Amino acid sequence: MTKRQRRLDRSGRAKLRSPGRPTIARRAEQRQFWREIASGRSSEDAAIVARVSPVVGTRWFREAGGMPPSHLAASAPPPSGRYLSFAEREELAILHAQELGVREIARRLARDPSTISRELRRNAATRSGGFAYRATTAQWHADRAARRPKVARLSVHAGLRAYVQNRLAGLVTAPSGEAIPGPAVSWNGRRHGRRKDRRWATAWSPEQIAHRLPLDFPNDPLMRISHEAIYQALYVQGRGALRRELTACLRTGRTLRVPQARARGRGKAFVTPDLLISERPPEVADRAVPGHWEGDLILGLGSSAIGTLVERTTRLTLLLHLPPMAGHGLAVREKNGPALAGHGAAAVRDAIAHVITTLPEQLRRSLTWDQGAEMAQHVRLSIDTGLRVYFCHPQSPWQRGTNENTNGLLRQYFPRGTDLSVHAADDLAAVALALNSRPRKNLGWRTPAEVFDQLLRST
Repeated sequence: MTKRQRRLDRSGRAKLRSPGRPTIARRAEQRQFWREIASGRSSEDAAIVARVSPVVGTRWFREAGGMPPSHLAASAPPPSGRYLSFAEREELAILHAQELGVREIARRLARDPSTISRELRRNAATRSGGFAYRATTAQWHADRAARRPKVARLSVHAGLRAYVQNRLAGLVTAPSGEAIPGPAVSWNGRRHGRRKDRRWATAWSPEQIAHRLPLDFPNDPLMRISHEAIYQALYVQGRGALRRELTACLRTGRTLRVPQARARGRGKAFVTPDLLISERPPEVADRAVPGHWEGDLILGLGSSAIGTLVERTTRLTLLLHLPPMAGHGLAVREKNGPALAGHGAAAVRDAIAHVITTLPEQLRRSLTWDQGAEMAQHVRLSIDTGLRVYFCHPQSPWQRGTNENTNGLLRQYFPRGTDLSVHAADDLAAVALALNSRPRKNLGWRTPAEVFDQLLRST
């Protein structure tokens, strides 16, 4: 203990300087927080489960860059039995408050007396001026002493840091060698928005940088770094190696990393677990019972779209006319008003209801759609038509295979990159008739129209 760390109070007794206020949570709460994050929970929900405030959970998430520190990750081994646990420290604090001796406490805790003596001396609370022992403060002292900070290679190796920064954020150059600055984009600490300019840079990915180093510096072992170390230098606060604004040069432009479970579970808020495709009745899969439909939109130039409905048993195709609404394309539009491109939630709901209600009730049992925002009013659609709406999992178009195949056939008439709004409702009816009049191998070379007409007669 140095003189600088020791001071005297009025009575002349030695008084230890406190290292500060203990943290708001122990390592156990932080481990629980990151376990919940790994399961896909939000920062606020994970904080509540870990018994800390949502504000603290959000701060933990941002300071760590969206990924757990190595000593708090789920794969990190738990503390070994050679160290006192928090439960043992709580019992030690109770026994010490009862003024029991060190050897008696050690006997009750089944520990060596020197372990108890060292714990009372090293991890005592000193803010009160004495050596009061509190379990929470002692655990905080132990966690601080257990840290093994490792200096980041990028922070001490100037040449490596310059190489990484140049490959991430270097200027784009013309064939003549002249630097092209690109759009002027200021850093605001957030990800770039939609339909906004992005910063121009060489924009190598961390993986490309890490694997290029051995080729550019084959004889210099110090010019080596892993792509994960580059990501941590960008995202984790306190590493001090790379500036946070360089995340704008990454392909995604994210200012925080996204846990895998959260990305897998991402979907629209209006899609609840009971509406997923896995909850569909078994009769839908074998195509034995008619009346189950699959739907989607095919998009064209200028936000134009055409809706498609395909019956799974007969392969009958119905096309939805979705013309632009009044005011589409104007510079000034109503704030928070409906989507004027013609394929908003209300327009798609009305178009499906208009077409599907012309069929008998037995032939409108269910509808399977992807998780597009155009189906946000699926509850109203179910009430109006009697269709039970189900949703595919995110990024799983094969779960609507019949509809995807039909959309491919429709591209023969409506190619990608063309304006679909020029086609009138009669044009769509003609194309649907052409598809429904084609003989299909899976229907015994009968046409969808013939099979569907037979169903209507039997119904």
